[in-house]
Amino acid sequence: MEDRIEKILSGTRTVAVVGISDKPDRPSNEVASVLKAKGFRVIPVNPTIREALGETAYGTLSGIPVKVDLVDVFRRSEDVPPIAEEAVRIGARFFWMQEGVRSERACEILDAAGIPWVMDRCVKKELAKRGR
Repeated sequence: MEDRIEKILSGTRTVAVVGISDKPDRPSNEVASVLKAKGFRVIPVNPTIREALGETAYGTLSGIPVKVDLVDVFRRSEDVPPIAEEAVRIGARFFWMQEGVRSERACEILDAAGIPWVMDRCVKKELAKRGR
């Protein structure tokens, strides 16, 4: 898993944060803020907001007009399989389920498409562990 995490982090420039909140005290906003501060392009994905972190929010992954490297998911575990299917459709390179988010079905979908994934880990903590 550590090699996979390193591959994902080193191969990512654009991150779609699915389920991001526009409230600064929410974990999704905090993690996305750290990603942005570290030079990643952050694209908010949440149909209930217009923007987050000064970036235009999109209602779905399919609505994003640029190529996405990493789909970072802050949603309930049962909501993840359709997000994984959409990530496959848009040609995302990697998929990340944040701490507390687990979906074996999503992993099956991603494995079938050859998309490396991480489950139940925090991308912010993984970056910190690697001194980034």
